[in-house]
Amino acid sequence: MKDKKALCISASNMMKSRDKSTSYRICGIISGLLAKKRISCKILDLRDYSLSPCTGCGGCYEKKRCAHDRDFNCIYEEMIQADYVFFVSPHYAPIPAKLCALLEKMEQITFVHWWRDHSYRSELWGSLAGIISHGGGDKGALKSYKKMVNDTISNALGTVQMRTVPFNSEWNTGISLPVERVVDKKGVFPVQEYEWKKMEEEIRKYVEIIVQTSKSLYAIY
Repeated sequence: MKDKKALCISASNMMKSRDKSTSYRICGIISGLLAKKRISCKILDLRDYSLSPCTGCGGCYEKKRCAHDRDFNCIYEEMIQADYVFFVSPHYAPIPAKLCALLEKMEQITFVHWWRDHSYRSELWGSLAGIISHGGGDKGALKSYKKMVNDTISNALGTVQMRTVPFNSEWNTGISLPVERVVDKKGVFPVQEYEWKKMEEEIRKYVEIIVQTSKSLYAIY
């Protein structure tokens, strides 16, 4: 049996925070948890890529790659090679722009081939996805984050034939993590403080579910 590989995509747009951003730190936790299971995990930071919107040129039909966006193609190849992909996204409007561009190009590649052949299977067919959202709200905001972030990402992944792994029956499109407190330090943005030990435990539970789901599917096939 080949070694499992995971990809963790940090969707934050906040350039100044870099590896201290909440999204990136969550990816680091996921990578550490998977390492204990001897599963390699690459963290992919969307801030390092220049993704452009899909223009509907149709150039992706022949080679199943974007005809104009090399950075997208690099990310897409990484996703295809992974056994499961984690998407870690803050709540923006509703999701970060680069993540939106990534998803829409994935959808377009699948659509132009499915339109001609309804039996078409994308290169991401059956791949497992985990979705973790977060924002500046407390626990009361989590259901809105699920609807705006998790569900949005999961719907897009469904169109490219990926499978979002549920956390439970209520949280069927991943998990959402709240802030502990928001502090005003007289900067442009408020400072969001998290209870990282609590968050790590929630992430650990979700990672375990995804890994076990992968094992179950492997046993079936």
